[in-house]
This record gives sequence, structure tokens and C-alpha cells, in this order.
Amino acid sequence: MSTTPSTSEDTVPEPRAGEEAAPAAAAIPAVDPRLLVREQGFKGYVDEFKRKIRSGEIGSLPVVVGLIVIGVVFQALTGNFITSYNLDQITLYAVGPGIMAVGIVFVLLLGEIDLAVGSVAGLAGSVWGVLGTDMPDGLAILLGILSGTLLGAFHGIVFAKIGVPAFVVTLAGFLGWAGLQTWVMGDKSTIPTPIGSFVEDLTKYYFSDVAAAYGLAVAVIAGFYLAQLRDSRRRRAAGLPHRPQSEMILRTAVLAVLVLVAAYGFNQEKGLPLSW
Repeated sequence: MSTTPSTSEDTVPEPRAGEEAAPAAAAIPAVDPRLLVREQGFKGYVDEFKRKIRSGEIGSLPVVVGLIVIGVVFQALTGNFITSYNLDQITLYAVGPGIMAVGIVFVLLLGEIDLAVGSVAGLAGSVWGVLGTDMPDGLAILLGILSGTLLGAFHGIVFAKIGVPAFVVTLAGFLGWAGLQTWVMGDKSTIPTPIGSFVEDLTKYYFSDVAAAYGLAVAVIAGFYLAQLRDSRRRRAAGLPHRPQSEMILRTAVLAVLVLVAAYGFNQEKGLPLSW
């Protein structure tokens, strides 16, 4: 006598007449556990930090530690590395690369890369420098910015319309625009900044009034806190995890110490640089 093997479907009872089938379990939306850290307060951040260290997700920690090591080593070797004047000069010369870095972040967020940013910036600067000797400073600046804009648009068109990978396009631009910069500058290895020009003011003009540096610091602190408060209210209204008030105050206090110390350092020298 043969028997038919039972299946999992045979064990499921059929609904009786007049009864509705039991509804499936309500789907529970998946929540990223990292978002819950905000609701757990400081303990949540400590636990999350430990988890990242154990898993190797150290993030910006090497950069922070590296900057501390650099400051300690150079201060020990020179004795004047951590001074108001030196830090003022470092931050002043970091403004240009910092602006380019902000633009590059948007490219990286899209999963692409731009290898030509340095060459494009150099070519735009050389266009301004060469033209600035024979025409008004404002027009030379405009043409320099326009040249960089056109080069960036060219890269974008080749990538988006023709389909050439961004790595290939920008690598070619990195080599090509650097060569074109050499041709534009001709026999000039360097181009002096015209005296009295706007660009010279960007690097040499300082607001001597101490209120300028401290006023900017207060504006940054207030803007940072209000931005956090707005984000927290929007997330609370949407039913999402949000930062508690205590955390926002602590984060703002840490930023306040940093920017006020920076403002104090600026005022110990020439004041707030115009480039800031």
C-alpha cells in the first residue's frame, strides 16, 4: 500500500466557510540601528564608537590623530609651530585647496572621480594672471572663472552625453590642461599678483577690529546650533530618531571653544583675514 508523501502545504489548514484567511504578519519596517544612537544619548555614541573600532570602521580618527601628532612633533622641533602667526598663515593658505575640496566632495558622493581639478584650477589662475596685467582686474577674474567653468562643462558633457568614464576624461584633462597652462604662461615661471587688486586683498587684507573675528565666531556658533535644532524638529515631526537637546548643546559648546580660540588667535596678529 503506497502513501503520498505530505508536504508543507498539507499542514496548513484551509479556512472554513464564512471565515477569512488570517492576515499575514504586519511588515515591520527595517530601521538602521545607527539611527537609534541619537535617542540613546551619549551612551549610544560610546557604544557605536566601540562597535566601529571593533569592526575597523575608524572613519576620520586617523586624520585627527595625525593632525595632533604633526602639531606636537613640529612644535617640539621648532618651538613656534603652534603660534597665532603660524596658524594664521596655515589657515590662510588652506582656503584655496579647501574650496576645491568642497567641490570634489559632491563628485565623490556620486561615486565618480575628478583627477583634473588641480589642472583646471591652475589653468584658470594662469588665465587670470596673464590677462590681469593688461586689463581691469575684475574682467580678468571673470574670464579666469569662465575658463574654469567651460573646462568643467566640457568634462561633464563628455562624461554624460558621450559616455566616456569620468576617470578617463579627467585623467586626460589632468595632463592636457597642465600642458595648456604652461603654454599660456609662456616664459613666465610665476606671475606676480597685481598691486592693489582684489586678489591681493584676499590674501593680505585683514579686519583689524577685534569685533570682526568674534562677530563671525558668534554667527557660526549660532548658525550651527539653529541648524541642529531645525534638523531635530523636522526629524521629530517625521517620527524619526533625533538628537536630544543635551547633545546639541554639547556639540555647540565644543564648536564654540574651537572658533572662539581661532578668533582670539586671529586678533593676536593682524585680525580676521578677508579670505575667511
